[in-house]
Amino acid sequence: MAQRSGDPTGTGDPGDDTVRVVVIGPDADAADEPDRTELAVERGRTLRDVLLEADRSPYAAATERLNCGGRGLCATCGVRIRDGPAPSHWHDRLADRFGYPRLSCQVVVDRPMTVELVDKRIWGGRERSP
Repeated sequence: MAQRSGDPTGTGDPGDDTVRVVVIGPDADAADEPDRTELAVERGRTLRDVLLEADRSPYAAATERLNCGGRGLCATCGVRIRDGPAPSHWHDRLADRFGYPRLSCQVVVDRPMTVELVDKRIWGGRERSP
């Protein structure tokens, strides 16, 4: 179960059962109040399930109900991992290299991470280099 907190206790230490996940919304603006949520999450849960439980859906409005249910088939739950585990599967490493989001249903929360929800008006867009 993910718990919202201003100061989550999840440290990421091996003996700790929870880890800290910071979720940044697509409308976050550093100048104004950022769209940011901090969660204490049990290790071993999928990021998709954690986001849905915390009311921080990785889906667009149209795909909220029209998705594969976390089986990695529809590619509609993409997020950007800013700080966290590197992709382990070759496909995810290749997609990450070219700036595409990772599927939250395929990311297991086992260490602290920062996740950015992507703007879902057009999904699948590459992240452009500055």
